[in-house]
Amino acid sequence: MKTLFFLLISSLLIFSTQSRPIISRPKPLSSLKINATQNPATCSFRVRIRTSCSSPRYTRDRISLAFGDAYGNQVYAPRLDDPYSGTFERCSTDTYRIYGPCTYEICYLYIYRSGYDGWIPYDVTVSGYNTGTVTFYYNIPIPRDIWYGYNDCYDVYAASLAVK
Repeated sequence: MKTLFFLLISSLLIFSTQSRPIISRPKPLSSLKINATQNPATCSFRVRIRTSCSSPRYTRDRISLAFGDAYGNQVYAPRLDDPYSGTFERCSTDTYRIYGPCTYEICYLYIYRSGYDGWIPYDVTVSGYNTGTVTFYYNIPIPRDIWYGYNDCYDVYAASLAVK
């Protein structure tokens, strides 16, 4: 019995240090305050974007990304797309090194898609030195010309991301 208890506790500790999926559903955000006054190159983040196998074969859509923590630290990556290099092709994975202000735990992530091809992300995983790793799941079409994603922050700043 002690062995079973030990294995259970050990497995909980191991799995709690792995990537934490955010399992809520993505939602539209009519506008997002981009904080351009923060130091843009303080910390490095690895962003992995997997494109859904339901997505068009290739896309000319323009894709931007914004993510951050509950304390107002925001990383903004405009125009990750490059149709000439094969980014965001169906069933593919694209990995980026993005620089921005250092953050605590990432609790929001929004994607902005502009164009008519209808690119569909499967998921987006962000990892950084202080942030751990977090995955945001999509696998549904992203509306055009609107920020679309997750805000799982529990702070007054996070609620103020939307421009009134």
